[in-house]
Amino acid sequence: MSSSELTPESVPSTKGMPMLGLGTWENEDPDQCAESVRTALEMGYRHIDTAQAYGNEDAVGEGIAAADVDRADIFLATKVWISNLDYEDVLETTQESLDRLGTDYLDLLYVHWPSRTYEPEATLEAFDELYDEGTIRNIGVSNFEPRHIDAAREQLDAPIFANQVETHPMLQQTELRDYADEHDIEIVAYSPLARGDVFEMDVLSEIAEKHGVSEAQVSLAWLRANDVTAIPKATSEAHIRDNWESLSLELDEADLERISNVDRTRRKVDPGFAPW
Repeated sequence: MSSSELTPESVPSTKGMPMLGLGTWENEDPDQCAESVRTALEMGYRHIDTAQAYGNEDAVGEGIAAADVDRADIFLATKVWISNLDYEDVLETTQESLDRLGTDYLDLLYVHWPSRTYEPEATLEAFDELYDEGTIRNIGVSNFEPRHIDAAREQLDAPIFANQVETHPMLQQTELRDYADEHDIEIVAYSPLARGDVFEMDVLSEIAEKHGVSEAQVSLAWLRANDVTAIPKATSEAHIRDNWESLSLELDEADLERISNVDRTRRKVDPGFAPW
């Protein structure tokens, strides 16, 4: 399929979630953020990811409102920050997120990290309540290790839909992917371009040259081939389009094997409160 033939329907989805989305972490300029969301949606993206901690939910909401795309066609996700994970705070701050985003429901709400005010019983009781009333359509976790997911699954009545974690060719998350597959949980990759480091990987550069594409497209296509949803951040139309065109790239078995053999331990996001 050529890039000119790509449509929203070209994006593979898993359980209703498009496997390519627009990430907005560190997209902090309000005008730029709103414009990048509008541009992505009008290009064909239908999955937008933000978080309370990003400070841009207002701008994301403005971009959605400005785009000529129905809200019902958009898979919108945000995350509750680690200082807001008490029962009452989850309910209150989720409503604030809805107000900022200009929507009355979320397709996916994540626990951002299992840290600080996170207590599985109280936090997830609030998530279950939001799910039962239809305010959120899916419950997600982010930066959870298998032991944290086990504990969360014991508390939740609703299923865990996704675990959003840093995933890219230098941090392949094999254990988490295997666990997620066993328990029917989707993996959503943040920093899928390793915060730009994929452009310095010889293996990816050689594969990119072979196919006449960018290293970013190779990384995104590798994730898709491994059933991982990717939400690369992009602000310019050129980068948003380059990521979009990764949908036209199908890596062959030799490409996939070469990438699977690279060093898989380079973590780019590692705050002091991380659970690993």
